[in-house]
Amino acid sequence: MSTFSCANIPSMTNRTVVVTGANSGIGLVTARVLAERGARVILAVRTPEKGRAAAATMSGNVEVCQLDLADLSSVRAFAERFTDPIDVLINNAGLSIPPLARTADGFELQFGTNHLGHFALTNLLLPQITGRVVTVASLAHLIGSIDFADLNWQHKAYKAYPAYGQSKLANLVFTMELQRRLEEVGSSVVATSSHPGISATNLMHAEGRGVRFQLEKASMALVAQTPAAGALPTLFAATADVPGNTYVGPGRLWGLRGAPKIIRPARRARDAAVARRLWNESEQLTGVTFPVSAAIS
Repeated sequence: MSTFSCANIPSMTNRTVVVTGANSGIGLVTARVLAERGARVILAVRTPEKGRAAAATMSGNVEVCQLDLADLSSVRAFAERFTDPIDVLINNAGLSIPPLARTADGFELQFGTNHLGHFALTNLLLPQITGRVVTVASLAHLIGSIDFADLNWQHKAYKAYPAYGQSKLANLVFTMELQRRLEEVGSSVVATSSHPGISATNLMHAEGRGVRFQLEKASMALVAQTPAAGALPTLFAATADVPGNTYVGPGRLWGLRGAPKIIRPARRARDAAVARRLWNESEQLTGVTFPVSAAIS
């Protein structure tokens, strides 16, 4: 597919889609478009009040459910609500380069939220998922590396950008290993990933941050595309007829902007040994495992 727009999205009538972080930015646009196409859309958000405000701007069948990816008890409670089929899970929520902080379970906040929270959520929901899992990564995976000796920045000095890069690289190797496991058990569920390029969202909060941070954010805004454009790679990865482990991103300016297309992630995001090791580590950290017997759809 050489070009992709919302006009290419098929009818989503009678399909259920869960979108994490759906109250703002790319997640909000993704949820709104899928609801307009007829889907029942679950807005999985940390703050229900913000979720309800977002839902009020949408038409169609939209529901709001509380989910804090930085708290595994919240992830489990969210997953326990669902016994009916989920056609598409979109792991969109995330945060970028905050000061050092930790989740309710003691994980470094970016790794714990962007990767471990979605890892647990996906595996807990997998028995109900019938179609696709889409995980939103980032160009920041290019600067990332998986430090198995200190995944949660407990020993080395914390650096926000490398920590973000690690979490986004983790999103990609998670997708690769998830697809491998799904194929291994004969499941028809497909795992894909996407990145929005540089988009004008509130992911990077500038309040209370230093001058360098605010200058960098202002510079990024010069090349940023709208949230509507930034959501297109996710919508492509969620609805287009593509194989498992497909990665979708903007096709212009080195992936910063433009219409979505299938792209190739960095070599380190294609390391099968790293993917398997990270999966095993993630199971140990979260206490959540791949539901082998329930994953066949």
